[in-house]
Amino acid sequence: MSFPLLTATAALPALGAVATAAVPARQRTAAKWLALLVSLATLALAIVVLVRFDPDGARYQLTESHSWIRDFGVRYELGVDGIAVALIGLTALLMPFIVLAGWHDADPLETGSRRWRPTQGFFALILAVEAMVIISFEATDVFVFYIFFEAMLIPMYFLIGGFGDRAHSQGEEAASTQRSYAAVKFLLYNLAGGLIMLAAVIGLYVVAGSFSLQEIVQARADGSLTMATSTERWLFLGFFFAFAVKAPLWPLHTWLPNAMQESTAPVAVLITAVVDKVGTFAMLRFCLQLFPEASKWATPVILVLALISIVYGALLAVGQRDIKRLVAYASISHFGFIVMGIFAMTTQGQSGATLYMVNHGISTAALMLVAGFLISRRGSRLIADYGGVQKVAPVLAGTFLIGGLATLSLPGLAPFVSEFLVLVGTFSRYPVIGIIATVGIVLAALYTLVLYQRTMTGPVKPEVSAMPDLRMREVLVVAPLIVLLVFLGVYPKPLTDIVNPAVKQTMSDVHQKDPKPAVEAAK
Repeated sequence: MSFPLLTATAALPALGAVATAAVPARQRTAAKWLALLVSLATLALAIVVLVRFDPDGARYQLTESHSWIRDFGVRYELGVDGIAVALIGLTALLMPFIVLAGWHDADPLETGSRRWRPTQGFFALILAVEAMVIISFEATDVFVFYIFFEAMLIPMYFLIGGFGDRAHSQGEEAASTQRSYAAVKFLLYNLAGGLIMLAAVIGLYVVAGSFSLQEIVQARADGSLTMATSTERWLFLGFFFAFAVKAPLWPLHTWLPNAMQESTAPVAVLITAVVDKVGTFAMLRFCLQLFPEASKWATPVILVLALISIVYGALLAVGQRDIKRLVAYASISHFGFIVMGIFAMTTQGQSGATLYMVNHGISTAALMLVAGFLISRRGSRLIADYGGVQKVAPVLAGTFLIGGLATLSLPGLAPFVSEFLVLVGTFSRYPVIGIIATVGIVLAALYTLVLYQRTMTGPVKPEVSAMPDLRMREVLVVAPLIVLLVFLGVYPKPLTDIVNPAVKQTMSDVHQKDPKPAVEAAK
C-alpha cells in the first residue's frame, strides 16, 4: 500500500491545530513556534506532492479511495489534477507567512492576562482552516468535498469574530459589535449557499446513484448516465450559488468587505487569498465537469455577473476611505476576472483564471500584510490618517508599492500574465465582454496609485513621523512574496506546465474548442 500523501498533507495541519490548542496557557511563544513549524512541514509535503505530480500523466494522481459510509455510497476519495496541485501549493506557501505576520495579533493587551485573545486558539484555528482548504482541493467525492467546504466556516467565524482588528477609532464595545456583525454575516451568507448546495448534492445522488466525481463524469461521457435538461440546470444552479457566495461574485459579495475590515491582516489574507479560492476552484472541478450543458446554458448570465463584479468592485475601491475595504473591493473585481476566465470556455481563459487564483493570492497577501504592518504602527485603517510614510519608512513604502503594482497587474509582475490570458481568452469568444472588462484595469491603476499617493507621499504627518520601518520578521514575511511576484511575472512556465493539461481536459468535458482566429495567418 502506497503512502497516503494527500491525506498526510491535510492531516498534518489538522493534528498541528490540536497540538497547538493543547499548549499550556502561559506558553504562548511555544504555541507560535509550533504553528510555524507545522505550517513549514505542511509546505514540505505540498512540495513533495508537486514533485510527484506528472503533468503529462493521468488526470487525477496520488489517488486514495476507501469505503466510508457504505449505505449511502460515500467514499473517502482524494485525487489531484494540475489545478488542485497549484492551489494546494499556494495554500501551503502562504501559511508560514500568515503565521509570522500574525505573531503578535493574539497577544493579550495586558501583560500576564489569561482571558483575552488566547494565542493558542488563534494559531490553532489558522491551522484548522489550512487543513480543511487543502482537503477541499483534494476531494473527488462530492459529499466529502461538501463536508469540508462547510466545516471551514466554523474556524473562520471565530477568527473573524473573536480575533478582530485592534485599529478601531471607537471603543472596544463598539468594535466588538462590528466584529460580531461581520462574523455572523460571513457565516449566514455562506451557510445559505451551503444549504442550497446540500439540496443539489442530494439531488445529484438521486440522479446519478453516486457521489464520486470520476464515476459520474465517466458515466456521462459514455452515455450510461443522462440527465433531463431541467434537472441538470437546477443542480448546476444549486452548486454554482454556493460557489458564487464563497468566491464571492456580485451580488453575493457583501459579506467580504465587512469580514476583511474587521479581521486582522493575516486573517484577511486567509479569507481572500486562500478560502475564497475554494469557490472558484469548485466551479472548474464540479460545475463544469458534472454539468457541462448547464454550464454552457448559464454562461451568458455568469459572464455579465462577472463583468459587473469587475467594474463595480473597482469603482467602489476608488471611493474607499478604509485601506482594508479598498483591498476587499479590489479583490471582488479580481474574482470577477477569475470567473470570467472560467466561463469564457477557452483554454487561454481557463488557464489564465487558474493562474489568476495563484497570482492574486500572492499579490493580495503581499499588499494586505504590508498594509497590516502599516496599520499596526499608526493604529488607524483610514487612508486620510497617513501621509509621507516613504520618507520615514522607505522599505515599508517600497514593498507597499510593489504589492500595489502587482494588484493593478503591471507587466513584469505575476498577475499581468494571468489577467492578459483571461482577457485574450474572453475576447476571442465574447469580444464585447472582453473590451468592457478592460475598464477594470484602468480603475485598478486609479485606486492603487491614489492609495499610494495619499498614504506614502506628500508632507510627513506628525502622527507618522516616528514610524519605524519594517523589522526583520516583517521583511521575512514580505520579501519572498515579492520575489515570487517578479519570478512568476517573467517566467510563468512552471505554473502553466502544471495547469494547462488539466484545463484542456476540462475543456473536453464541456465539449468546447477554442474559436478559430477571424483572420488566418499568412502561409
